[in-house]
Amino acid sequence: MPAYRLPSPYDRQPLKRRLSGFALALAINVGLLLILLTLGVIPPPSQKTMSGIVVDLVPQQRSTTMKKTQKTEVQKPKVETNRPVPKLPKIVLPVKPTIAPPPQPQTKPTPWLEMSKDEMAASDISKLPAAGSGGGGDSEVVGRGPNGEALYAAEWAREPTDAELAGYIPRNAPEGYGLIACKTVAGNRVEDCVELEQNPAGSHLASAVRQAAWQFRVRPPRKGGRALVGSWVRIRIDYYHSSVGRD
Repeated sequence: MPAYRLPSPYDRQPLKRRLSGFALALAINVGLLLILLTLGVIPPPSQKTMSGIVVDLVPQQRSTTMKKTQKTEVQKPKVETNRPVPKLPKIVLPVKPTIAPPPQPQTKPTPWLEMSKDEMAASDISKLPAAGSGGGGDSEVVGRGPNGEALYAAEWAREPTDAELAGYIPRNAPEGYGLIACKTVAGNRVEDCVELEQNPAGSHLASAVRQAAWQFRVRPPRKGGRALVGSWVRIRIDYYHSSVGRD
């Protein structure tokens, strides 16, 4: 009985065996490559970018203007930064004013004294007696002054007021009088007064008269029609509870 045997690959010719093996290996590699591409393990080949030439389509006139502008900017001279800045002159104010005020006229002291209306009337020489009229206009001599000078009776140019005397009367002073002697000065005033007598004794009424004497207005004594300014006069003030008497 004849035996049956399957054909073996080794029964084929060597060339056919090689081609079939190569085809099988190629099919396996292609299949693996497709599997890898599907899974994203192998990145796809990058496409080459197109390279081109950029052409400037600016008109020729514009390009010429741009070139001139660039040349002008290049040729522009640099500004010197180190150039010294001129300093402004200092303003100096004058210490003294430039316009001097006009010189003021020097005032000379007036050669006369200011006098009240009563004092002017008292010093009016037209009311004095004439020189040859005798001694009827002479002041009365009533004693001697502190240094032996003639002491004349006082003649009031203006009698003092009670308000001027009241401020110097001692407290609880009795009624009486105070007698003083004063030296006459210009302006019908008196100075250098001294106490002569007072009644009652110890009443300080003479001191009150002396202290108030700076307010008195007394005409200077007259002799031969001439005012004797600087002579001594006697002043008496009588004090009463109701009023004050002047002598």
